[in-house]
Amino acid sequence: MFGVLAVHALLPAQPTYLFLRNDVPARTAALGGSFVSMQNDPNILFVNPAGLTTLEHDAVSVSYLDHLMDIGAGSFAYAGTWEPIGPFAVGITYYHYGQFDETDASTNVYGTFSAVDLAVCAGTAFQLDASSSAGISVKYISSSIAEYYSTALALDAGYMYSVPEERVSIGISLLNVGTQLSAYGTTRESLPLDLKVGITKRPEHLPVYLNLNFHRLQDGAVDIAERVKQYSFGAEFDMSESLRMRVGYNNRLRRDLKLGTSSGLAGFSGGFGLSIAGYLVDYAYNSYGAIGGLHRFSISSQLP
Repeated sequence: MFGVLAVHALLPAQPTYLFLRNDVPARTAALGGSFVSMQNDPNILFVNPAGLTTLEHDAVSVSYLDHLMDIGAGSFAYAGTWEPIGPFAVGITYYHYGQFDETDASTNVYGTFSAVDLAVCAGTAFQLDASSSAGISVKYISSSIAEYYSTALALDAGYMYSVPEERVSIGISLLNVGTQLSAYGTTRESLPLDLKVGITKRPEHLPVYLNLNFHRLQDGAVDIAERVKQYSFGAEFDMSESLRMRVGYNNRLRRDLKLGTSSGLAGFSGGFGLSIAGYLVDYAYNSYGAIGGLHRFSISSQLP
C-alpha cells in the first residue's frame, strides 16, 4: 500500500478525482456527453445546474454504470422545488474499484482492501429573465484507498439561454472549481476543471434534438485549435410517445483510445429511452474500441 502511495506522489502533476469527468446517467452517455444545453432532466445537475429551472415536475433518477475490469459506478439525482429558494437538487456519484489483495514485497497476502470515489452535491438555479437562467452547486468529494483518503470541496456554475420560438437552447458551465481539503500525500493536487459550451437545436417539423458540445475549453496546455477538437455530438429521436433512440460521438474519447493506427468504433455511442408505467428506462452503450465497451442503465420518474 505504501508503494502505491509513493508511486502516486512521484507522478507528474495532474488533476485528481478524474471520475468527475465521467458520465454515469445513460441518457447523457448515449448522447456522447453532449448534455450541457439539454432541458427537463434531473441529471442536468451534474452537467449544468442552470438547467434546473427547465424541469416541469419534481423528478428522481437512479443510474448504474458497468465499467471495465469489474469497476462499478452509480449516481442518484433528485430535483424539485424548495419554497425558500426555488429549484433545488441533490445528487450522489460513486465509483467502486473492487477488492485488491494487500501484499508485501515478497507477495505474501496479508488481507484485502478496496478503493472508492464519492461526490455528494446540492444545487439551485434561478431565472435571470424570460430567456435565461443561472445555477450553482456545491459538492463534497472523497477518495479512499484502504485506510488512506483524500477530500475536496468544489463548485459548479452554469448558464442557460433559450429561444423557444427557434427551438434552441445554449448552455455554458464551469465544473469542479475548488480545492483539496486533505491529500493522500504532502502535495495538494488540482481538481479536473472543465469549461463546457453547448447548443441544442430541434429542427422544425422533425422529431429530433441535435446537440453539439465543446469540453475543457479552459485547458491552457493546448492551443485553441486543439481545444475545439474536444467536442461531442448527440442526437435524440422521438420514435413515438414512449420510445426515444439516441446516438452520440465523442471526439476526445476517440482520440484518447486510438491504438496504433486504428480507433475502431471508439468514441461512438448509442442507446434508447423507454417509458413504461410512469417510469423512464434508459440504456446506453459506449464503445471503447478494442478495449471493449461500457453499459449504462438509468431509471427515472416524475414525482407528484
